[in-house]
Amino acid sequence: MLSSITSIARTGISALSIGAQFGIKTIKYFIDSTFRDTATPVPGSVLYCDLWIAVEHSGIYVGDGEISNIVVDGIGESTVCRSSPRSFTSKSTLGQKIYVSCGNHGAVGHPVVAHGANSHVGERAFYGLVFKNCHQFSTKCVDYIGPSYIEKSALDNVLAAIPNETWEPTMLMLKETARKKLGATKWRLWDWNNDLKNNPPPEPDWQAHADFFQNQPLTPSNIEQIRAELAATKAYEDEVGDETIPEHLRQRLKIFRQSLADISEMLEKNHEFISQFPDAGFSYADLKASPDDFSAMAAMLRDSSQLKELVRKMGRNYISEEMKRTTRIPQASKSEVHGTHRSDDLMRVLPSEFLNLEDETLETLFYSRLLERNLLSYALKGVTFINGEETIRANKKYAGPVVACLDTSGSMQGTPITKAKALLLAVAGILKRENRTLHVLLFGSVGQIRELSISGANNSAQLLKFLNCGFGGGTDFETPLRRALGIIASQKDYTKADILMISDGFCSLSPSFTEKVKNQKRILNCMIYSVRCEGSGIQNTPSFLQTGKVEDQFSDEIVVL
Repeated sequence: MLSSITSIARTGISALSIGAQFGIKTIKYFIDSTFRDTATPVPGSVLYCDLWIAVEHSGIYVGDGEISNIVVDGIGESTVCRSSPRSFTSKSTLGQKIYVSCGNHGAVGHPVVAHGANSHVGERAFYGLVFKNCHQFSTKCVDYIGPSYIEKSALDNVLAAIPNETWEPTMLMLKETARKKLGATKWRLWDWNNDLKNNPPPEPDWQAHADFFQNQPLTPSNIEQIRAELAATKAYEDEVGDETIPEHLRQRLKIFRQSLADISEMLEKNHEFISQFPDAGFSYADLKASPDDFSAMAAMLRDSSQLKELVRKMGRNYISEEMKRTTRIPQASKSEVHGTHRSDDLMRVLPSEFLNLEDETLETLFYSRLLERNLLSYALKGVTFINGEETIRANKKYAGPVVACLDTSGSMQGTPITKAKALLLAVAGILKRENRTLHVLLFGSVGQIRELSISGANNSAQLLKFLNCGFGGGTDFETPLRRALGIIASQKDYTKADILMISDGFCSLSPSFTEKVKNQKRILNCMIYSVRCEGSGIQNTPSFLQTGKVEDQFSDEIVVL
C-alpha cells in the first residue's frame, strides 16, 4: 500500500483523480456518518456538501426541502435556484450527504437569512460577476442578519494559516460568518435520504492518509495544502472535543494531526533549503530519511560565490556566451598586395600617377583618368577572422550533458561532501530547467563506481538519496574519468559537454592516461572542471588548495569551494 501511495504523491496527480481520497474530509465524513448525531436543517440554515477534495458547494435552506443556491447553467453563466437535496449534491464525489450549520442542541438558522436567499431566486449573471462563487452568495444571505460580536474560535486560526493570495478561503469565511451570526459552532450531516444505516462509509486507512502527505513533493502549492490540512484537522478536533467519540478514533485522529504537524515543523526548519529547490520533488519522507545538514547546504548555496559561478558555467546561457567568444567568422579584407589594376581609389594609387600633378599640362590628364577610374592602383586582397555573434541553434545542436564524478573516499566526509552535495543539487536544478541530463558517478578506489542519470524520469529527491551511497576507502581518478569520457562519446549531436571532478584532493594519473584524456577532450569538445572541496580545518588543508592556483595535467579549470 505504501509504495502505491508514494507513487500517487510523487506524480503530483490529485488523489481524487485516481479514485483515492486522502485527508481530513474523508476522515471527518467517516466519523460524522458513524458516530455523531445527524441534524435536520431549519429555514435559514447554512448548508454545504463536499464536491472534491478541496471544493465545496454551499447554499441556504429555505424550507419545504428546498435549498437556495447558485447553479451554473451555461458557459460562465449562473442562476440562483431552489434545488432539492438530490440536485444540490448531484456533482458531489465524496458522498451525497449535506452538512448543516448547528449549535450544541441541533440545527441553527434565521428567518431573515431564508428570506434573503429566497429574494435572490431567479437572478441570472455571469458566474463570478455578481457573486464570486456560491460561498459568497451564502455569506451575503447570512450577513442580512446584521452585525454581531462573538469571541474568537478555532476557525480563526484556520483562516490565519491560509495565505489569501494563493488559497480560496471563501468556504472558511462562510463558516466563520455563520458562527458569528447564527452561533454555528458545529457542522453535522443531514441524512436527507435516510440511507446512512444501510450504506455506512468504510473506516479510512489511517496510515495511508499519513503516508500520502509525507510523500507529497514539497512544491509551494502542496505546502499550502498541507498547512491548510493541519489547520482544518485542529479545528475539527476542537469541534468534536465535547462529543462522545470512541477513544481509539480520537487517538488515530491525534496521530494523523501529529503527522501533519511533523511535516509543518520540517518545513519551518528547512524553509531556506526547500525554497531554493521549488521543483526538486523533495518530500518530507525524503528529508526525514537523509542524514544531511540541509541548513549548511542552504548557507553554502546562498553565500558561496564560487559555487554560484560554477553552477552558472554549467548552464546553457554560459555555453552560448562561450561559443560566441570562441567562434571566428572569416571576413574579406584588403590587407595584402597581389598585383595592380585600374581604379579611382586614391588611397591605393601608385606614386608614379601622382607625378602628373606636378606638371600643369599633365594635371588635367590625372583628373581625367580619375573620373574614368583609370588610375594605376595597387590590388589588395586578404581574409580577417572576427569574433562571431551567432548563438547555438537549438534545432540543430543541443548543449551536451554534465558528467559529475564525486569522490566518496573517507576523507570527503563532513564539510567536503556537504559542499559537493549542495553543488550537485544546484547543477541538477539548472539542467532540469534546460531539459539536459546530469550523469553522476560515485567513485572510490580502483574499479569502484556507481551511476545515476538525472533526466526527466528522475528528480533531485532520487539524487539526494543516491549521494548517500558512497564507498569510503581510497581514491582513484582514472576509473571515473574513463567512464565519463565514454558517456560523452556516446552522445550524438551535442555542442559542448562538461565533466566535474569533485574531490578534496588530487590523484596522480599515469602519463599515458593523461595524454589519452587530453586527446579525448579535443575530439569531444568537452572541458574538465576540477572542484576541490575544502574541509572545515584550514590547518589541515594543503597550501595549494588555500591559494586555488594549482595546475594539474588534465583539468581546464580548478575551482576551490
